[in-house]
Amino acid sequence: MTTQFTVADIRKSFLDFFASKGHTVVASSPLVPGNDPTLMFTNSGMVQFKDVFLGTDKRNYVRAASVQACLRAGGKHNDLENVGYTARHHTFFEMLGNWSFGDYFKRESLKWAWELLTEVYKLPKERLLATVYAEDDEAFDIWTKEIGLPPERVIRIGDNKGGRYKSDNFWMMADTGPCGPCSEIFYDHGDHIPGGPPGSPEEDGDRFIEIWNNVFMQFNMHEDGSVTPLPAPCVDTGMGLERLAAILQHVHSNYEIDIFDALIKAAGRETGTADLSNPSLKVIADHIRATSFLISDGVIPSNEGRGYVQRRIVRRAIRHGYKLGQKTPFFHKLVPDLVKMMGEAYPNMASQAQRITEVLKAEEERFYETLANGMEILDAALADGAKVLPGEVAFKLHDTYGFPLDLSADVCRERGLTVDEAGFHAAMEAQKAKGRAAGKFKMDKALEYTGAGNTFVGYEQLEASAKVVALYLDGTPVAELKSGQQGVVVLDTTPFYAESGGQVGDEGVISTGSATFAVGDTQKIKADVFGHHGTVAQGTLAVGDAVTASVNLDLRAATVRNHSATHLMHKALREVLGAHVQQKGSLVNAERTRFDFAHNGPVSPEERKRIEDIVNTEILANAATQARVMDIESAQKTGAMMLFGEKYGDTVRVLDIGSSRELCGGTHVQRTGEIGLFKVVSETGVAAGVRRIEAVTGINSLLQFRGLEQELVEVGFELGFENATGTQRLEKIAKLNAELLAARKEIATLKAQQASRQGDELVNQAVDVKGIKVLAAVLNGADAKTLRDTLDKLKDKLKTAAIVLAAVDGGKVQLAAGVTADSMGKVKAGELVNFVASQVGGKGGGKPDMAMAGGTDAAALPQALAAVRGWVSERV
Repeated sequence: MTTQFTVADIRKSFLDFFASKGHTVVASSPLVPGNDPTLMFTNSGMVQFKDVFLGTDKRNYVRAASVQACLRAGGKHNDLENVGYTARHHTFFEMLGNWSFGDYFKRESLKWAWELLTEVYKLPKERLLATVYAEDDEAFDIWTKEIGLPPERVIRIGDNKGGRYKSDNFWMMADTGPCGPCSEIFYDHGDHIPGGPPGSPEEDGDRFIEIWNNVFMQFNMHEDGSVTPLPAPCVDTGMGLERLAAILQHVHSNYEIDIFDALIKAAGRETGTADLSNPSLKVIADHIRATSFLISDGVIPSNEGRGYVQRRIVRRAIRHGYKLGQKTPFFHKLVPDLVKMMGEAYPNMASQAQRITEVLKAEEERFYETLANGMEILDAALADGAKVLPGEVAFKLHDTYGFPLDLSADVCRERGLTVDEAGFHAAMEAQKAKGRAAGKFKMDKALEYTGAGNTFVGYEQLEASAKVVALYLDGTPVAELKSGQQGVVVLDTTPFYAESGGQVGDEGVISTGSATFAVGDTQKIKADVFGHHGTVAQGTLAVGDAVTASVNLDLRAATVRNHSATHLMHKALREVLGAHVQQKGSLVNAERTRFDFAHNGPVSPEERKRIEDIVNTEILANAATQARVMDIESAQKTGAMMLFGEKYGDTVRVLDIGSSRELCGGTHVQRTGEIGLFKVVSETGVAAGVRRIEAVTGINSLLQFRGLEQELVEVGFELGFENATGTQRLEKIAKLNAELLAARKEIATLKAQQASRQGDELVNQAVDVKGIKVLAAVLNGADAKTLRDTLDKLKDKLKTAAIVLAAVDGGKVQLAAGVTADSMGKVKAGELVNFVASQVGGKGGGKPDMAMAGGTDAAALPQALAAVRGWVSERV
């Protein structure tokens, strides 16, 4: 093997090859999945096509190829702890893939894979071997009889994971849904490398490395564990670019390929490390790719969700630089090197190089301020030969110095030690409890505040003069926030309502003469301290500044309408459904109100109507709202209910809205008429004995009615009576339904008559094969039910028989096979239907006496049916 490809060459040649095979080249999708909330990050090439495989989306192509940027550093798929310690683990990696959506299948997929590897990339054929699912004879035969791979180099892998279809070579999208066998291609690095072939006890060694997996989605997995054929089998392949590059560039470790060679040298340059074999340089080189691509896709370091994973990766890289002696920010300086290597393939990342650099630099500067102290504490805790880092120390590092738990675990792992994770979590809970008892509050894991509370004036006014008493950046107190920075502002006086009792926090603006802070949310830090979360839109905001705090009027007004309506709705629910109705959760924002309540059955349409009538009657009465503050005992004597489950103190706020009386600290309308109009939009079950009702008010109610009106117009247009009145619409729909029902009955009768006539004619076409009547024929115009019904009649008439009936609809083939009871000892219907289906691009199964299948190659049907007689003859 003399040809050497760069990573860029491999990308281009892969895409060029599959483009020549009729594939549409599709760009890499973002690392944050746009169509799958179940995934934290894109972890394979098929993620952007998941809806296509599930049948909920369709593209204008049936063949695709891509080079997909992937990340495995959070959630279920997490390779972070292995990065830097193995030859092939990465956080960020690139996946080469090609797909067929109901087009080509196993034969083309495997032959093209072989062609690309051996003819384009010039891999020695004797170094390649494959695995197939143990029951996948089709793939085995393609490898051995058509491609020419020796049978001893095609390894069958069965159910090796503790259950039916639980195998390294059987792929499932989830517990149910699309699934199928797969065929993996391995490269043999040679007998000088320890390890055995796949399926052997030594398979975890490094000699045989998987480079490509061809997944054949041909079944649908049901809840009972059974599978049935998919109507349009698909192909999903994936090949790791880094692994392939290592082979083509004649190196064993992925970290020796050209792209990592350049990044490791850059990491050595910026950390002053001459020994380029140092594992920390591998970590840094890997992590600059992951963090840069995440930033280009909108993920900024933060304390939660994807941003927290990003922060963990950045800080892990910084810590390894610190370990190499780099005591000042360096990581961001690698971005130009990365752009040079990958910018042409990923122009979106390249175009954001400056922004990526700035974000990484800011995160480095923030972390370096505490890194040295944190490392000293960690080293001191491990200095006396300790084998376990105490949980209390790990928590202190996390809480005070911003060390994620896994970063401490990473340091300990390098030293052969462990972390007391149970102690860590116990210390975290103890600290929370202590903070609550002391009247302090915790926020974003690292923020503490013990100053005076603020005065809330938001019941009476939506704009107020105030003073900035505290500022926080990433949970750390700061003297000022600059333009573009996100943070938390605490004021001595505020009109902003902090999220509580189901009502969302206010949005708005805090401004000085020269600075503007856009408030995106307001959260309660403790009972009398509100934190205003947002971003400095312009200027610099400093502690001590005099400001004007202005609530967004429209959002507050819409939220207030929904909140007041919720009180009226709660009372109406109890009146209509019964006194057992109790609040189990709520969310009130500007769009709608969502109210969860205890009830054991659906709310009927008539009950919903009564609830709406009661609430709207209260609204039309336009009664004044009254709020009174009193001690909790007096409030209870008034009969007031607690709606939102808040933790009330000695004094509470009793709110009268119409005929409703609740304990509530939220903001509300002054008169019920301000709500405008109330409309229930949905009612569903969310848990055993818990229902959820959602409703809209004000302008949102009007929009709801307009939407329903437009739907009626569109329905009328589609059905051909757009100018009809409401009563006429119902009459016309009833007439159409009656006509449709009659037509369906007539069609079913005609099909049955046609099938019966064809069945009578087909009896005479059966031939005797060693005492068994064999019939293989097409039943024109039949559906699956007609095929089954005709099959049963033919079995009765032929007595001793093996029958295959087929129907063709638009190129798709439907098959049914039946075997009489006295013949099942020799011929099985499932085997017979699979024999035919395999020749028309499908597969099926069923009971020994009856089986169904489908196929996609109608042109091959005549030849497949003609072969049935010979197939039966071989078995009887």
